[in-house]
Amino acid sequence: MIKTQERTKMANWAILVQNCISKKSNNQLTRLYLLTFTTFLCTFFYLLGLWQHSPTTVAISGHRHLPDANCHTLHLNSNSTASPDLDFAAHHFVPDPPSTAARDFHAPPCDASLSEYTPCEDVQRSLKFPRERLIYRERHCPTPEEVLRCRIPAPFGYRVPLRWPASRDAAWYANVPHKELTVEKKNQNWVRFEGDRFRFPGGGTMFPRGASAYIDDIGKLIDLKDGSIRTALDTGCGVASWGAYLLSRDILAMSFAPRDTHEAQVQFALERGVPALIGVIASIRLPYPSRSFDMAHCSRCLIPWGQDEGIYLTEVDRVLRPGGYWILSGPPINWESHWKGWERTRESLKDEQDGIEKVAKSLCWKLLVKKGDLAIWQKPTNHMHCKIARKVFKNRPFCEAQNPDKAWYTKMDTCLTPLPEVNDLKEVSGGELAKWPERLTSVPPRISRGSLKGITGEMFKEDTMLWKKRVAYYKSLDYQLAERGRYRNLLDMNAYLGGFAAALIDDPVWVMNIVPVEAQINTLGAIYERGLIGTYQNWCEAMSTYPRTYDFIHGDSVFSLYQDRCKMEEILLEMDRILRPQGSVILRDDVDVLVRVKSYADAMDWDSRIADHENGPHQREKILIAVKQYWTAPPPDQDQQQRKL
Repeated sequence: MIKTQERTKMANWAILVQNCISKKSNNQLTRLYLLTFTTFLCTFFYLLGLWQHSPTTVAISGHRHLPDANCHTLHLNSNSTASPDLDFAAHHFVPDPPSTAARDFHAPPCDASLSEYTPCEDVQRSLKFPRERLIYRERHCPTPEEVLRCRIPAPFGYRVPLRWPASRDAAWYANVPHKELTVEKKNQNWVRFEGDRFRFPGGGTMFPRGASAYIDDIGKLIDLKDGSIRTALDTGCGVASWGAYLLSRDILAMSFAPRDTHEAQVQFALERGVPALIGVIASIRLPYPSRSFDMAHCSRCLIPWGQDEGIYLTEVDRVLRPGGYWILSGPPINWESHWKGWERTRESLKDEQDGIEKVAKSLCWKLLVKKGDLAIWQKPTNHMHCKIARKVFKNRPFCEAQNPDKAWYTKMDTCLTPLPEVNDLKEVSGGELAKWPERLTSVPPRISRGSLKGITGEMFKEDTMLWKKRVAYYKSLDYQLAERGRYRNLLDMNAYLGGFAAALIDDPVWVMNIVPVEAQINTLGAIYERGLIGTYQNWCEAMSTYPRTYDFIHGDSVFSLYQDRCKMEEILLEMDRILRPQGSVILRDDVDVLVRVKSYADAMDWDSRIADHENGPHQREKILIAVKQYWTAPPPDQDQQQRKL
């Protein structure tokens, strides 16, 4: 019954609709209604859109709200017919706080008179310290209040050094404007001044025929060709000609001399592209670990080896490897032939030689050969015999409870540094080293014997391969590093196992490997066992070197290591001091650290950028590449006018 009623109603509605449509007047009325309704809707939504985008204030719940300055506001140009681009970027954010430290950092150029400023070897500061045992020539760094916050200028006319090997024999006068040595050492053929450059004939006080002939004479007494001698120490190096001519024989010398009246000795050495540091053997240990050097050398270095209980020769013994050689030429060797020319009495020279031989004997050294102006001693390969002799003679005790590798502001002593224990008389203390060049990639004995806790032979091999990959990537980022011969003097600020230097062994460069004294593991001994060189350094202090020493500086996690120890900007200013104009820097560290470093680098007018890690952009560790711009002190006349103003 209900279904029948519903069908009847639907039929009636259908008839009604049909009647309406069938009539012409009804059809026109319906179209008018539709047009009116459509116009109303369009007008409503248009007004609604204008209201939503209006910059005027809007009243909501009785409160007035101004538009948020951080929110996006769309501005339409009434004369433009183009539709605005849609912006899907987020515009609601909390801005990063301003870096007040970087903003307040200013590093103006220093005065031109400071172009050779070496903070820890400053001549004026050194006068405050005792002259006894040359203590005044040791490192004496400025207090925090005295640290300069300016950039050391290059002298006016500074030029990029000549490329190796041409630099071995010549350097631009404008880079090291000192003629003192050309006068003081004129008869000894150290250095000559010719036109706009210095010439280095390779002469020396005790090798008038030149350093190469002198080294050949040494090679007739000990084998310099079989790869057993790779690292050497030159005390009182002069302009480092001995080290310069050893390089062609695959022997890497660490040369040092104090900053004294012979102005710019070490500066000349570094300008030539030869490894060197400012240093003196006085009251503190040399900044090298024990058993570092295969041979040590003194050619009229004027060190009183036999005095003060032989303390200076005892320090040489500490850094000399088992079986290593000590070479001495000059007074008092062959005094019988030279005593008149040296203006010394025969008795004083004989007493000096007797004193040296007595000290050498107390160190258990053997006088290997004495021929002409050369005398060569050899350190024993172990201390088995030496310990027996100590029980009999008791003339020089062994050091007790001492870390032989600790050498940063560590006082020297007259006791004998004991070599590692051995089980057999023929065994080499600490382990026998492979010959060069196999020595570079062989696992260092300090690692294979477990002296460096936490570092295994497998880790060493992996590190070597890792740095080959990293250095190849560096060369793709820095075209100057990739250009063979562009750089000569390189510095690694946190060398670890020396992998960076090892990866560059086929390039015409040398690397000063730094192991920070704050490093968790002291790996510098292992670096020397690889046949590389380096030194200790605290980067909260200045390095013992002249300005513009290095062409390239590398640092792995340096600023993370020092972030709670000293100011980042002070380390960067020291880097700027020792980096040559147009030299490069590559730093790898956490991205947040490098962003801060870059802000300071930009303030120092370095051209810097941050690149991805060699493994891709998803690594937090990034790489900063920077180039120090070329700039110099103003011309002397202009500088004097500025001072008057």
